[in-house]
Amino acid sequence: MENFSLILAIVVVTALAFDFTNGFHDTANAMATTISTGALKPKVAVAMSAVLNLVGAFLSVEVANTISKGLVDESGIRPEVIFAALVGAILWNLLTWLVGLPSSSSHALMGGLIGATIASAGSGAVHGDVLVTKVLIPAVAAPIVAGVAALLATRLSYTLGRKADGKAAAKGYRTGQIASAGLVSLAHGTNDAQKTMGIITLALVAGGAVAPDSDPPTWVILSAGLAIALGTYLGGWRIIRTMGKGLTDLQPQQGFAAQTSAATVILASSHLGFSLSTTHAVSGSVMGAGLGRKGGVVRWSTATRMFVAWGLTLPAAALVGALAETVTGLGDWGTAAVAVFLIASSAAIWKLSRREVIDHHNVNAADGPEPAGVVTQAIAAVTPPPAGPVAEGLTATIPAPPGTAQSTEPAAGPATV
Repeated sequence: MENFSLILAIVVVTALAFDFTNGFHDTANAMATTISTGALKPKVAVAMSAVLNLVGAFLSVEVANTISKGLVDESGIRPEVIFAALVGAILWNLLTWLVGLPSSSSHALMGGLIGATIASAGSGAVHGDVLVTKVLIPAVAAPIVAGVAALLATRLSYTLGRKADGKAAAKGYRTGQIASAGLVSLAHGTNDAQKTMGIITLALVAGGAVAPDSDPPTWVILSAGLAIALGTYLGGWRIIRTMGKGLTDLQPQQGFAAQTSAATVILASSHLGFSLSTTHAVSGSVMGAGLGRKGGVVRWSTATRMFVAWGLTLPAAALVGALAETVTGLGDWGTAAVAVFLIASSAAIWKLSRREVIDHHNVNAADGPEPAGVVTQAIAAVTPPPAGPVAEGLTATIPAPPGTAQSTEPAAGPATV
C-alpha cells in the first residue's frame, strides 16, 4: 500500500467526508420523485439508492480521470491544496442542504479545487479548456436537454395512455418509476462517486504516493463507493422535499418520464467523461415533466432560488477554497486551524438543522401550491386536453383566487385549469 504522510491521511479522510455529504445531498436526485408519488416508501427508496450507488462506482473511471488528470496541473498541487478545496466543497454542501436547495456537489468540489489551486499555484495551473468543455458547457446543457426530453416524454406518456384505465396506468407507471429510479442511482454512482475517487487520486499523486497519470487504486474506488452509499442511505430529506414537492406536483407518468430522461443524460455524460452535475440534470427533468402535463405548475419562486444557488456554487466554493489554502500555506498550525474551523462550522450547521427536523416521516409535507406562472400558462394554453378513461382517475389542484379557500376537483383531462 502507498506510504502515507499525516497530511495525506487527513486529505483522504476529508475527501471521504465530502463523498458522504455528496451522498445525502444528492439522494433527492434519484429518489425524490419516487417518494413523492408513493412508488416506494422513503426508507426503502434510500436503501435501494445506496446499494445501486455503490454498484455504479465500479462501472467506470472516466470522470475520475477528468478530475485527477485534466482539470488542474498535477505538478503544481500539494496535499494541502486538496484539503483546502474539500473544505470549500463540504461547507457549501452543508449550507445548501440546511436550506433545502438542490445545488451541485460536483461544482462545489470543482469550485473549491479551482480556488485553492489558483491561490497556491496561480491561474495558469487550471486548465481552462477542460473547465469550459467538460464542466461549464455540460452545466448549462444538462438541465436544458434533460428538461426538454422529460417534457416530451411526459406528453408522450399521457398521449399513449389516454385510453388506459386510470388506476392501472398509474400503478404501471409507479412500477416503471422504481426501475428508472434505480437507473438514476446507478448513473449517480458512475458520475458522482468518481469525483471523490479523482480528488483522492490527485492527492495521492501530489503526495508522491502514486505515480502521475495513475488510475484510481482499487481501495480508493471501494472507499468512495461505500462513503457515498452510506450518505445516500441516511437520506438528505430536506432536499428530497424540495425536489419532490417544492418544484412541482408530480403524477406517476411525470415521475417516470423525469427519471428516465435524467438517467439517460447522466449515463451518456459519464461515458464521455463529462463531470456533469446530476443535480442539474434531475432538476431540469423534474421541471420539464411538470410543464409536460397540462395544468402542471412549476413553482418558479423555488426554481429561481435554485438557479441562484447553481450560479453561486462554483465561485462561492472557490472563494472558501482559496481562503482555506491561504491559511494552510502558513504551516501546520494553519492546516490545523482550517480543520478546526471545518469541524466547528459543520457542527453549527447540524445544530441549526435540528430546529426544524425533516425526515422520512414528514418528507412529503409541502406548502400550498403556487399559482401558475406565465411560462406554465403559455405551455398549457397550446396543449390539447387528452380525453379517455385514464383522465377519470386523476385530479388537479386548482389555485383559488386570493382570499378564497383552495379546492380540489375531478379533472376532465389529466389536469384541467
